[in-house]
Amino acid sequence: MPTSGLPDHSRIWVFGAAAPLTAAQRETLDADLAGFVRGWAAHGSALVAGHEIVEDAFVIVAVDETAQGASGCSIDAMVRHLGELEGRLGIELLDGSRIWYRTGGGGIVSCDRAEFGSLSEQGDIDAATPVFDPTIETLGELRAGRLERSAGRSWHARLLRLPGSAPAPDPAPDPSPDRDLSPAS
Repeated sequence: MPTSGLPDHSRIWVFGAAAPLTAAQRETLDADLAGFVRGWAAHGSALVAGHEIVEDAFVIVAVDETAQGASGCSIDAMVRHLGELEGRLGIELLDGSRIWYRTGGGGIVSCDRAEFGSLSEQGDIDAATPVFDPTIETLGELRAGRLERSAGRSWHARLLRLPGSAPAPDPAPDPSPDRDLSPAS
């Protein structure tokens, strides 16, 4: 099921691809995830779930927890399945420590935190650079455009360095790379 059939309050998980998906990878991933979410269950009960792939860069998995919430085991099954797909398709989806941003040409690229800081210090990235926040938690947030926002208006602002400035101290651990994948309380 596509996420378009799910309500705004549906819980989501956002997985960013380290590199843009090819057409073949996208097609295989889309078909495989369609089968996975059709059979996805928690405690023996089917989950009302869907998925979508956004801009060949992000895999969104959503579940309407009104009838049945995703359990720790069902979330683990989703992550295991995505890990298997990574190996089969030669892609990287589960590295939550990456940062995704939009280039001046409109493409989406990813890098690690140190590179993001260096790019900002060089002036290649600034507060106006569009970045992606995979920590959003509901379809409503996704639909409202909160996946993409300017670096200066997101948690990414802590990683920005002005040209010629000393590197910023390591920020406190950010919830994004280690987002709790356990069920909401």
